[in-house]
Amino acid sequence: MKKIIFVILLSILFVAASNAQTNPTATPTPKTQAAKEGKPKKQIFRANKDQITQAQTMLKGKAMYNGEATGKLDPDTRTALKKYQSGNGLKATGTLNRATLEKMSIGLTDKQKEIPVSPNSYATKDDKTDKPKRMVFRATKEQVMQAQKMLKQKGMYSGEETGKLDDATRDGLKKFQEANGLKSTGTLNQVTLEKLGISLTDKQKENAKTDSQ
Repeated sequence: MKKIIFVILLSILFVAASNAQTNPTATPTPKTQAAKEGKPKKQIFRANKDQITQAQTMLKGKAMYNGEATGKLDPDTRTALKKYQSGNGLKATGTLNRATLEKMSIGLTDKQKEIPVSPNSYATKDDKTDKPKRMVFRATKEQVMQAQKMLKQKGMYSGEETGKLDDATRDGLKKFQEANGLKSTGTLNQVTLEKLGISLTDKQKENAKTDSQ
């Protein structure tokens, strides 16, 4: 009888040990718990519609943006932001990040204040965006034709009004520039056009304004 009881007890202990090893509800180890919880999610800074509207209004006042204050971060707004950032010691990302909002003195929300400024928001000495790219001035075909006509009237050019900046036209431009105290480049640049009384296009005026900032 004792032997039977002893065998039964051994069987019960064996079954209990087996269940403990295969039980899926066993207490997770610290590593398993950490894997489930994962790393804290990185917070992404996003400007709201009101802040974008304020930025667009400010950029418009600085002649860096000529669109409407829609509150949408469209390509024109991003281009204007890059100009502003380049001129204010910020990295020209075209995004309305915390550093840019603070530079513009636009208020942050309580949630935004919890997200620190990224060190990458500021321009560095090696940053190519420190200096805005200088636009190359190009005269249009119509402007070249007008210049050829005027040079012809002044006896400085004898060719046809082709609209092409050929050697004969360049020679005529050099004569005109020398006679008017301009640098003799032979190119139809902004100063020469203005001296000839030829109007600039809207794009040329915009580029000239950007270069002067």
